[in-house]
Amino acid sequence: MVEAETNLSRGKLTKLYKEIHGCSPPKGLLPFSADWFMHWEQNIHASVFCNIWRFIQSTGLCSKIETIVKAYRLYLEHVPSMDDSPLLSFTRAWTLIRFLDADVLGSTHCTQCRGLFVSHAFQPKGIFICSLCAPPSRATKISQEIGFTKEREEEVVYSGQFFSAHVGFARKVDVSHHYIAR
Repeated sequence: MVEAETNLSRGKLTKLYKEIHGCSPPKGLLPFSADWFMHWEQNIHASVFCNIWRFIQSTGLCSKIETIVKAYRLYLEHVPSMDDSPLLSFTRAWTLIRFLDADVLGSTHCTQCRGLFVSHAFQPKGIFICSLCAPPSRATKISQEIGFTKEREEEVVYSGQFFSAHVGFARKVDVSHHYIAR
């Protein structure tokens, strides 16, 4: 990822990583499947990040990588994780933007809440229903495990605004207008 965004060679980056971390960089491929972003919970997180990224990008004040870093920091502020690691890693966020730029993925408005969600690039318009409006049955099971009550279920979708209550997220995020507020 760093090699793709900078002019540094792989050798220099490896030396720098060893100097900072005291060991060799991890081996293996970067995440490459666009389908990862389509699963219900990952799609919600990817959509939040994507809309934050689009808002920052629309200002035109930052370079591409600065926009990704700033969007990811805002994502981390607004979407706390259940454990130490966030659902959407920085590498996955960067990969998401690459998929959007290459038209592998796109965005589609939910026909019920009008929120803008990450979808396959050629998703037919007018028939997309997000996983907040039509959550899978396992989402209910997870919600019950973390104490998500039936009363709070009505708050999940409200005129294009959603509360990611399945992770205890209580800050409002309006994905349909690219606006983030606490």
